[in-house]
Amino acid sequence: MPGHETTSATAVRPPNRAVRWLRRNIVTIAGLGTLGYLILPNLVVMVFSFNKPNGRFNYQWTRFSTDAWTDPCGVADMCGSLGLSLEIAVWATVGATVLGTMIAFALARYRFRARSGVNTLIFLPMAMPEVVMAASLATLFLNMGIQFGFWTILIAHVMFCLSFVVTAVKARVMSMDPRLEQAAQDLYATPAQTFLRVTLPIAAPGIAAGALLSFALSFDDFIITNFNAGSTVTFPMFVWGSAQRGTPVQINVIGTAMFLVAVLCVFVGRTAGKKRRQRS
Repeated sequence: MPGHETTSATAVRPPNRAVRWLRRNIVTIAGLGTLGYLILPNLVVMVFSFNKPNGRFNYQWTRFSTDAWTDPCGVADMCGSLGLSLEIAVWATVGATVLGTMIAFALARYRFRARSGVNTLIFLPMAMPEVVMAASLATLFLNMGIQFGFWTILIAHVMFCLSFVVTAVKARVMSMDPRLEQAAQDLYATPAQTFLRVTLPIAAPGIAAGALLSFALSFDDFIITNFNAGSTVTFPMFVWGSAQRGTPVQINVIGTAMFLVAVLCVFVGRTAGKKRRQRS
């Protein structure tokens, strides 16, 4: 209309360069921030493994020293408890991986009357609080008259590691293409050859994931172990007891060494997988 002032909306200005960069990299920034938050405690442990505390507690930086690294077993009974934890973790991993793989194949490949009930029972150890399972297993061992010690810890660790192995392997088996096995059978492969040369290599990543998770959970467990250990002392129990009397620097050394070994295993695995993909 004549004399009517134009009220059209002002053109939207494009965002500046900083805003555009932030929008493009917000996911990366969030991922790096989360990773840094998770790794920060490990870096603190690593730094304090080179500390020389004045008292019994290694909570305040005093001065740089490599004494703990040159004598990692300088604390009485620490390396003994560490070796016991490693032994239990290895055997628990073997037992849980073998049993869990067989259960996963049975649940994924076969239909039977109690299948839904077994699936529920497998999931329960992951859903319930650890203290409930710990108290239940301790009550079972007491009622059966079993003496607490190495074997009760091992049985308990296999019990709670089993669920994680079944979940990892079952997910891998259910994603497998059945036509690959059918093709092997069409080429006159026996059931054993089909399993060893086709099924097992495809399921191997899930089995390996379940085994590594079992080892980490078994080595790190404290609550279930504490209920079923008796007078046996594993490394997590030793750390808990030491924290009340004074934290030796050697504990930080062991923690740092295990963190570096874990990082090395991840790096080697990724490098091997990358080379395998390049060859294929």
